[in-house]
Amino acid sequence: MTDQNDGPTGRQRLLAGLWPPRLTRAQLIVAVLLFVLGLGLAIQVRSTSDSGGALRGARQEDLVRILTEVDNRTQRLDDEKRGLESQRSELETSSDQAAEALKQTQQKARELGVLAGTVAAQGPGITLTVTDPHGSVEADSLLDTIQELRAAGAEAIQINGVRVVADTYFTQATDGVLIDGHKVSQPYVFKVIGNPQDLEPALNIPGGVVQTLEKEQATADVVRAQKIIVDALRPSKQPDYARSSSQ
Repeated sequence: MTDQNDGPTGRQRLLAGLWPPRLTRAQLIVAVLLFVLGLGLAIQVRSTSDSGGALRGARQEDLVRILTEVDNRTQRLDDEKRGLESQRSELETSSDQAAEALKQTQQKARELGVLAGTVAAQGPGITLTVTDPHGSVEADSLLDTIQELRAAGAEAIQINGVRVVADTYFTQATDGVLIDGHKVSQPYVFKVIGNPQDLEPALNIPGGVVQTLEKEQATADVVRAQKIIVDALRPSKQPDYARSSSQ
């Protein structure tokens, strides 16, 4: 006669089959990916909530400026994407790919020279003239103006004969403003190359550069032009230690 208590019951066999869980490598990878995805979504939701709270407390003119900057950046990224896709298409379809690659490299070198301030540039843009008879406009106001212009898509800028590039710095001295160590006096004349339809509205938005300068008892005149010449140059500097990794 067989004792029914000698072997495991059905419930025990079920528990033994379920625990400990036996995961395959694929199941483990999927579980880790799902965890990372969930964590990323939670962080994104929290970040969005924090940003939304900050925006809810912003003034109307600040919201207008933020929206304008976002639209301008989106447009510039779309333009850059189309340009890169066009370059790729030209390389793929060109019968002489080496010559096409050299042509694109030379074009990129000219573009980088404009950004570095080592070559002159011309194109549509604006001229911004800041007149400051009371001497109330200081270095930080000029720097804010540069930042607004860059956010609006300015591609080349010079102020009173001084080329403005990525590492340009402004200093408030006892006798005026220094730009990269060069003294500049009012009126401050900004020559800016970029899309005039983006640059001028960016300066004239509520709470923007023009209104801020007017509060400082200065005047700011913006004039659009189809041809702006930025010809102030900076010397080309070679790095002391950095070398191309392809050498």
